[in-house]
Formats: sequence, C-alpha cells, structure tokens
Amino acid sequence: MSAAAVGSPAGEQAWLGLFQEHEARRAAGVPWWLHGLRRSALSRFAELGLPTTRWEEWKYTNLAPLARTAFRLAEPVPQAPAGGPAFLEGPRVTVVHGRPLEPLPRLPGVTLTSLGAAWREAPELIRGHLGRYAAFERHSLVALNTAFLEDGLVVRIADGAAVEEPILVAHRVAPGGGARAIHPRTLILAGRNSQARILEAWMGPDGEVYFTNAVTEICAEEGAVLDYTRLELEGDQAFHFSGLYARLGRAASFTAHSVALGAALARSEVGAVLAGEGACCTLNGLYLASGRQHIDNYTTIDHAEPHATSFELYKGILDGQAQAVFHGRIIVRPAAQKTDAIQRNRNLLLSEEAAVNTKPQLEIYADDVRCTHGATVGQVDADAVFYLRSRGIAHGEARRLLTLAFAGEMTERLSPERVRAFLEEELVRRLEAAQGGRR
Repeated sequence: MSAAAVGSPAGEQAWLGLFQEHEARRAAGVPWWLHGLRRSALSRFAELGLPTTRWEEWKYTNLAPLARTAFRLAEPVPQAPAGGPAFLEGPRVTVVHGRPLEPLPRLPGVTLTSLGAAWREAPELIRGHLGRYAAFERHSLVALNTAFLEDGLVVRIADGAAVEEPILVAHRVAPGGGARAIHPRTLILAGRNSQARILEAWMGPDGEVYFTNAVTEICAEEGAVLDYTRLELEGDQAFHFSGLYARLGRAASFTAHSVALGAALARSEVGAVLAGEGACCTLNGLYLASGRQHIDNYTTIDHAEPHATSFELYKGILDGQAQAVFHGRIIVRPAAQKTDAIQRNRNLLLSEEAAVNTKPQLEIYADDVRCTHGATVGQVDADAVFYLRSRGIAHGEARRLLTLAFAGEMTERLSPERVRAFLEEELVRRLEAAQGGRR
C-alpha cells in the first residue's frame, strides 16, 4: 500500500501499510527486542485504531481532519532549518524529523546520545526503560509512535550530578515536502540525587500540513530533582500530539511546565506515576489559542505510594473561535495514605465565540488524604477594567494588562530567564494582534 493511502477511509489499515512499506529498510541493524517492541505496538494500534470522539478521553477533540490527510514518513534531513527563537541560542541538541543531528553538545554530568547509538552501546539499559513508562497498550498514538520508532534522543544524568546549564532540545520540521508524519522519541534518565533542567521545544513552518507525534519518557530515580519544560510552537496548519510520561522514585521531585501556542490542532498528554514514598510532582500549564485553533490537555497524576504530594495548575487564554479542552485526573491508590494533592484549571475567554471544556477529576481509594480540585471559565473582570479606565487607561490597554497578569502566574515559573522573556513577548504580540483585529 502506498504512502498516499494514509488518511483514506481505510484509516488504520493505511498506517499499517505504511509500516510494512518501510519495515525492510528500518529493520536493518535493529536489535531483536526493538523489532519485537515495534511489532507489538503496531498490533496494538491496529486493535485500538485512531482515537475518535466516542472515546471518553477524546470526547471533545475530533481527529477527523488528521485522518483525512494523506501523510508519508518524513525523510532524514542533514541540517537544521535556518532561524529559530533566541532562547535556543547556545549549546543545544537539534532534532530534525525525529533524528538528532551530530555533533551533540557535551555537558558535565550528562550523557547525550542518539537512540540508535544507545541500543548498540548500552542495549540492556535502553531495553529496561524504552516503552516502560509510555504504555502503548492504553494509548493509540503512543502505540503509533512506538511502531514507527527509528531513532531519537537519550539523555542520561549521572547519579549525584548537579547540572547547572539547562539541557536544550529543539525539535524542528524542515519546510517543504508535502504532508509528512514525524514520530520523535526522547528518553530521559535522571540518576539518584541528580539535579537538572530540561527544555524540549517543537517548531515547524507555517502554511504547511504536517503531523508531529512525539513521546517523551522520564525515569527520575530516588532523590532526583528534575525541572522539565515543554514548548509547543508548531506551524499554523500542523497537527501536534505530545505525550510525556514519567515515573518518580522515592523522594524524587518532578516539575513539568507545558506551554502550547501553535498548531491548528494540538493534544498534550502528561502522565506521572509517583511510585516512591515521598515523591513530589508539580504540573504547570499555559495554553494560548486564537482563530480556529484547538488545544487539548489531558493529564494524569497517579499516587501509588504514601506521603506523596502533587500540585497542578493549568491556565488557558482563548480568543476568536478557538476551543480548548482540559481533562485532569488525580488517582490515589489504596496504599497512598497521607497524599496531598491540589488541582486547578482556570480559563480566560477573550471573545464570545471561544469555548473551553474542562473536567477536573479525583479518583480516591485511600481514606487518609487531602485532595482538592476545581475549574473556572470566565471573561476579563469588568470591575477591574472599570477601575483601570478610571485611572486613565484605555479600554483595550486595560484588557491587555489584565490578561498579561492572568498569564503571569505561569510565565514567572519558567526558567531560564530567556524562555520566560520569549513567552511574555509572544503573549504581548498575540494580544496586540487580536486587539487590532477587533478595531
């Protein structure tokens, strides 16, 4: 079956055909266990199929436009596209179409390798982690990513290492080439009592249809402290799915910042299992949507052991006819006594046509816990606007200041400083553009 068949009414069969078309080339030099992993993932995808609105987890996100598009696998590119945000200046890993470009930077306490090199040089290590935290048995698009797994990035942080410089990873899509599918894979292994900051950013050209289906797996060992930031800055006609799945050991601390700005249709999943006593997880999210953008956030924090804490705050700003979805789950297992969990989702609608569907959810199976959750959806506070106007501030400027203040609670948590500055400038630019469109 040809690549052009992907997106046809045959749906899943088209992806299966694309897999078979490329499997002979992709199987060369691949260890037997990886070949088996890919085959198992493909079989599971064939059983699950592409998500539909009949699935509860996808009730408000329709992938029909994705299913109708004829994709082919993106070809390797020897160099990165020109340009890019200023916050990526300095040592960084550049991944183009899912493949890290050499040379990889050297950072004290950190080992950076491609997945292709890692499964040749440390096969048992990679085999013990790859596919363990991103469960393709339950996630259709994770199964699709795993089936097409060919290369990717491995980040290993040594036991006891305190990495001062942030580890920057830029995922790029080269312009031209028609509708392409890219399946990036990242594996992050944070050793015992290590400390590090990691930023992954996804970027692509405007005006082009492509599909980024990215999966990042994280294992934070006992006492590890990991600060992770994910920036979605895809092109305005792109489809984007990113799944982040983490396992936290005893007394490990994991903070994830998820920022979604781009793509026509984007879905971000975060799943964290607090598998060690005293683990701590913080999820921060900010999503900005305008025009006809659709942004979906689905999060799960699984408290499996006692004395663990979690805090989650996601904020959304929507304008035009944009739509957003937030579905957050906190699960407290029977053994997870003394759990302390807080979940909040807050949304600001800047137009009457924007809409958000929000569902915070608690599933508690232990009796000695403290858990709270809540969600709000509203417009800019009319009383606050009136107060600012009474101080001589124009109506449009008053709305802009209040919107920036709403987002500021999230942007001020980001590091490094240049990332925070970029997002603040981008937010100002978008608000000014939206305000100009309403004049």
